[in-house]
Amino acid sequence: MNATDQASMPLRAAKEESGGIAVIEKEQQRTRKPSPRYKVLLHNDPINSMEYVVATLRQVVPSLSEQDAIAVMLEAHNTGIGLVIICDIEPAEFYCESLKAKGLTSTIEPEA
Repeated sequence: MNATDQASMPLRAAKEESGGIAVIEKEQQRTRKPSPRYKVLLHNDPINSMEYVVATLRQVVPSLSEQDAIAVMLEAHNTGIGLVIICDIEPAEFYCESLKAKGLTSTIEPEA
């Protein structure tokens, strides 16, 4: 076997033939740590109408259906706080600030 053939062979085979050395190749496993998720919360609003709250939720969070928005509004109305959505930090901040800009009280907190 000439030098060119040896150079084109995988490292493991070339070393075994030239000196009898066995190389154990460890396969690296990459694990991706999921990014932390955040809850966007809507607080009860005694000032705005229920219709306004539902319309605003749908406008700010387009992924909410009419029924989902009504459910969030009713949860906030009945318990004092409603879960709008769980997402990454950037969209959570955006949704929270957008709801505040429209006169609703909203906060975010890490998902536990």
